[in-house]
Amino acid sequence: MRKVAVLACFCLFTSCDWFTSNEEKTQELVNEEMRNINFNEVDRYPLFEDCDEMMDKSGQLDCFQNTLLEHYTETLEDFEFQFVSDINTSIYVDFLVDYKGEISVLEVQRNQDIENQIPEFQSIITQSLKGLPPLSPALKRGVPVSSKFRIPIIVNSN
Repeated sequence: MRKVAVLACFCLFTSCDWFTSNEEKTQELVNEEMRNINFNEVDRYPLFEDCDEMMDKSGQLDCFQNTLLEHYTETLEDFEFQFVSDINTSIYVDFLVDYKGEISVLEVQRNQDIENQIPEFQSIITQSLKGLPPLSPALKRGVPVSSKFRIPIIVNSN
């Protein structure tokens, strides 16, 4: 009789897990998975048409950055800037590639020397970003996501 009572108590204490619904178990798994996701990193970077999506992440980032820098170089070479004094500085441009692959400029760092000598510089940079070739958005777990980037533009009048 004592064995039956011990067995009944054991079953009573361990049976609570039997009554947990599948929905609660699923929610626990989802919560655990969400804690393990790094939301500061994407699985695939935004890609221009020239970039191969089968490259590894570092290759994708290199292709994205190189295409971006080539575009900026071509755009800025079309302008002949007249400098009153020597300038040697870097300007940082923050922009967003949204989940549709559209680019929007968030901020162009201000520099008083450049603003005094090239007042249209900020608008040239903004127009250049908007004139980029089409690109596909970054992916996180197969879902298109927005991603923010910062690029330096080195202005050297020498």
